[in-house]
Amino acid sequence: MSGLFRLFVTATDTGVGKTQASCALLSLLAERGAHPAPFKPYETGCRALGAPADARALRDAAKSDDPLELICPHRFREPLAPGVAAHREGSTPSLSKTLAAYRAFSDRTLIAEGAGGLFVPIDARREMIDLIELLRLPVLLVARAGLGTLNHTLLSLRALAERRVLVRAVLLTCTTAARDPSQRDNAYWIHRRAGVRVLGPVPFRADPKARHAAFRSALSPLLQGRSSHPRASFISPATNWTR
Repeated sequence: MSGLFRLFVTATDTGVGKTQASCALLSLLAERGAHPAPFKPYETGCRALGAPADARALRDAAKSDDPLELICPHRFREPLAPGVAAHREGSTPSLSKTLAAYRAFSDRTLIAEGAGGLFVPIDARREMIDLIELLRLPVLLVARAGLGTLNHTLLSLRALAERRVLVRAVLLTCTTAARDPSQRDNAYWIHRRAGVRVLGPVPFRADPKARHAAFRSALSPLLQGRSSHPRASFISPATNWTR
């Protein structure tokens, strides 16, 4: 399994482009014949429990025929953090069910997508960062390209470093068409402070096809020359905070 490309896509916030980044990576991997597994263990805001929109988008991007029950074992109607949505419904998401679904993809290239940021609850006891640490997957951290992202991104990177989670890269994304003067400096300061690779920013595109293409273009460097031994190039921010 050491030669497989496996990644957990998380973010500094909600609505910053995790699903678009995950779909872009899955489509790139599928084109290379990697037969990638899409994994969205928790999805909220499902108008019908049988129709998780993000999980279906991941499956389509991967050109996968994997059952939705494995791709997305936990689905909730309320558009809230998974643990909060579950609490409102009076249910307790089973971690063992999450892990069983994950193990079903143990021999596959895999892109997992979280819900919200690192500290959203997934049940009464755990947060998303606990799941990332448990799965031992390296991370792509998606962050909004704009004023305020330095604080959110560096706090997230520090939290991951404290758990000794490996970070492949930060991906900056433009979520609106508005111009933000801070964008030109974000990548420089994130790399300077944390020593992590920074990709993007992905430009804002209103057209879904154009936006998908922009994400693919920004993320393709992650896959160049990485297919056989991807772990060798992972960057951990754990030793860089004293700069």
